[in-house]
Amino acid sequence: MSALAGILAQRGFSVSGSDSRDNAVLTQLRQLGVRVFRQQSASTVAAICSGTSTSPAVVISSAVPETNPELRAARQAGLSIWHRADVLAALMNAQPSIAVAGSHGKTTTSSLIATLLAATHHDPTAVIGGIVPAFGSNGRNGDGRLLVAEADESDGSLVKFRAELGLITNLELDHTDYYPNLDALIGTMQRFSRQCRQLLANHDCPVLRRHFKPQHWWSTQQSEGVAFASLARQSRGDGTEAEFYEQGQRVGTLQVPLPGLHNLSNVTAAVAACRLEGVSFAELQQAVARLQAPGRRFDYRGTWEGRLVVDDYAHHPSEVAATLAMARLMVSSGRSPLPQTPKRLLGIFQPHRYSRTAEFLAGFAQALSTADALVLAPLYSAGEQPIQGIGSPALAREIARLNPQLAVAVADSNDELTALVAELSRPGDLVLAMGAGDINGLWDRLNRFQPGDEAPVLLAA
Repeated sequence: MSALAGILAQRGFSVSGSDSRDNAVLTQLRQLGVRVFRQQSASTVAAICSGTSTSPAVVISSAVPETNPELRAARQAGLSIWHRADVLAALMNAQPSIAVAGSHGKTTTSSLIATLLAATHHDPTAVIGGIVPAFGSNGRNGDGRLLVAEADESDGSLVKFRAELGLITNLELDHTDYYPNLDALIGTMQRFSRQCRQLLANHDCPVLRRHFKPQHWWSTQQSEGVAFASLARQSRGDGTEAEFYEQGQRVGTLQVPLPGLHNLSNVTAAVAACRLEGVSFAELQQAVARLQAPGRRFDYRGTWEGRLVVDDYAHHPSEVAATLAMARLMVSSGRSPLPQTPKRLLGIFQPHRYSRTAEFLAGFAQALSTADALVLAPLYSAGEQPIQGIGSPALAREIARLNPQLAVAVADSNDELTALVAELSRPGDLVLAMGAGDINGLWDRLNRFQPGDEAPVLLAA
């Protein structure tokens, strides 16, 4: 939403919005002339309408409930209501676009594509779900030919997009509050793919291989039978050296500064998209070596009392497993992009949504069992009603069943979580906070923590 607001403001539209929490993104929007209200009330709509001679349009996301006072006031006033996907679709229809979809990695991949295009002087417009380090924002209003957008599948609205190039990173059941099963998700993604002029997809994903027929495949496992491939020569805790192939022919070497096989796949997809746009490999080779992950994707926040604190958005078992594997590689290889090489891995996880936790309880337990120690935050409901027997204590019991030797602590509140992390962590630890809720406030809470702030430790039995 904030990316769209910024781009529309830069294109001359009068934009207003509301958010009860202030942050750096809102500061940027104010600098662009966006009017920001700190309360969500009917008076906000009245104030906006009174200040204009034209009837404003109201843009909402799927997260806005019908009970929202601003939405109710807008409906009563007879204002036109647009979903955010409608606005993004309108922007995409106005110029050639690359739309990045998939269950995992779409924020990183779309961020990397936009960054590579900008670094090679193609000046893209970008609408991304995370902060792009090269832009300092999640949105960019460029003068180039292309718009790069993250196409979110969580509510099915990506079927409104008609991209010049559609890209699918992988497919796995998620968003079980919307999709009853994997077949429903596949159907939505097939509809999206049919509306793209070309499709680029990940050959390493068995679901994509079985149900899709793109014009172009990419892979990190094989160079034959795919249009683009990156085969790792050396994997380290601070990155990967890989050989890049096109149509089975070696083109050159990529020095990828983002560790982990999942990041190699993301970079391969981004390079492939840029090559289809006609960007030279030599230019991309130089730009890849300077890449950074977007915000909340293994985002180093700082060092607290000798602990390296990292924030990550992982909230699906596959994402948690990939993030922990990357962190483990840093510990085991003795190489890391962090200021120092971590000695131990303390995982902090916040389950996100009752429906997701119930569906993937065993998968989360399996993924989290690879940490050296673990602290579970209270479940973040994202507005869902509770499901009996589902929550962090249930997840702790499942982890204890799989790995009885692993110390698992469960916090009843974020303040207690902070105290537990302070008590159970050691200097030299990588404190890796994972989740899509308010777990990303851990760094700030640690810096406010006083040694006397103690909390009881609840270990999983």
